[in-house]
Amino acid sequence: MQSTSFNPETDLAPLPFDETHCRLAAKLKEAGLQWHPHAGCFVWDKEEVIPAPSPFPFNIYFILNLNRFVEILKSIEAIQAQLVWLPTWHQIRLVYRRLGIADSAVQKAVFRDTPAEAGEDLLILYQILLDRLQSRNTHQAF
Repeated sequence: MQSTSFNPETDLAPLPFDETHCRLAAKLKEAGLQWHPHAGCFVWDKEEVIPAPSPFPFNIYFILNLNRFVEILKSIEAIQAQLVWLPTWHQIRLVYRRLGIADSAVQKAVFRDTPAEAGEDLLILYQILLDRLQSRNTHQAF
């Protein structure tokens, strides 16, 4: 059986990530967001260094088998350097806890009077984190 790629005209997007998420995640990386590649992470291959086609739109990959990514990119450090981590809603909330960002900030930003569009809530969470990282970078080393 031959694999079929995602068709944005007929298929429902399997992920909340689009180009806006990818670019904002790249800003998070530039601002110092640290991550350790592991199974269960989504990554954006901005520079198209992975030779196999992505099953998802926008050159997004899911790390199911970390060893395969190490085979392709040669090291964990290369994965960190060449790919952009796309934290899921759950992962970003865990990062918030590590950084001491209160749940009330999330509640206030995401659960407002007007419901967020699909995927917009994650963009809001990315932006809050970016603001926090940039603020830390201007006041202290991260």
